[in-house]
Amino acid sequence: MAFVPRALAPELLHAARAFPAVVLTGPRRSGKTTLLRTLFPEAEYHLLEDPDLVARFRADPRTFVDSLGRSAILDEIQHVPEILAYVRTVVDREPRRKGRFLLTGSQEAPLMRGVTESMAGRAAVLQLLPLSLAESPRVSLLRGGFPEVLARPGAARLWFSSYLQTYLERDVRAITQIRDLSTFRRFLGLVASRTGQVLNRSDIAAPLGVSVPTVSQWLSILEATTLLMLIPPFYESFGKRLVKSPKLYLADPGLACHLLGLDTLRALERSPFLGPVWEGFVASEIVKHQVNAGKRRELYWFRDQQGLEVDFVVPEAATRLLLIEAKATRTPRPEDAEPIVRLGRAVGRRTVRGLVVHRGAESQPALRPGAEAVPLAELRL
Repeated sequence: MAFVPRALAPELLHAARAFPAVVLTGPRRSGKTTLLRTLFPEAEYHLLEDPDLVARFRADPRTFVDSLGRSAILDEIQHVPEILAYVRTVVDREPRRKGRFLLTGSQEAPLMRGVTESMAGRAAVLQLLPLSLAESPRVSLLRGGFPEVLARPGAARLWFSSYLQTYLERDVRAITQIRDLSTFRRFLGLVASRTGQVLNRSDIAAPLGVSVPTVSQWLSILEATTLLMLIPPFYESFGKRLVKSPKLYLADPGLACHLLGLDTLRALERSPFLGPVWEGFVASEIVKHQVNAGKRRELYWFRDQQGLEVDFVVPEAATRLLLIEAKATRTPRPEDAEPIVRLGRAVGRRTVRGLVVHRGAESQPALRPGAEAVPLAELRL
């Protein structure tokens, strides 16, 4: 598959014109290196996983950084986090030179600690997620959005297996000292089986024979490495008593399907996981739209104690809300919009837009008063 233009590109180019350094984070294999090398073809490229390169840097850090060209891509900086202190020195010496350092890293939390300490105010921080439907029509419920999976869909099972092995051996161990990776692998499968559910840490801990604090730590690892989304409940009560726990989704539907052992669309459509995986797909597309536009992530869900539940709530402005129901049907019906309509009545002073996002190909502008049905590819925020 040829290079796919990324929706984040305008934000990335703007950041490189405004800041001396740009940090591009995101999950492993989401396309960070390809994007930077395509947008900045004149920049020197240095992979900080190369042992010879790392040895050169550690032998004389200041000379190494000072010798970099007018613009340099430093790839996978989480392997050599101490380089940030030397980058900061150069930036402080020549603050008017914009876009000199283009940095990538796969581990969100450890990388962000280094950026916060060393590069505050000196670097723009952006995140690149796997491809969205707006970027490629090949993105799908079964295969997800990782570029290499879409380029070779016939090898998806092997790719995901290799990805998980690399993730376990490198990213997970780099963040925390987990001795039993086989238990963590079983944890990943359990998390996939709970996708779309309200988070219950005890329910995950018990089958694994680990403590609830351990599960909390492991969930934080999945969040830090951008493989997991915990969607918090919407915080306004509208006079109702609310459920206050987050809902859990894997960030890529292809990875979710792989962990659930669903290798064909037919198997997925016959599976009880079709609805939850579809919800996760919709959630990931909403987040990708926000991140690619340089916006803050704002995605919530709603359930009150009387059982009224809306899959997703997206604040669009101070006085506007977008309410979304994700339905894994190709033929949405008016009753699918009932939760949106009921919550819309309770919102009061806010303006509400309601959408039923479905798997079909046609929009229905008047599914119900105040709610329309749209295919996921036509979702606009």
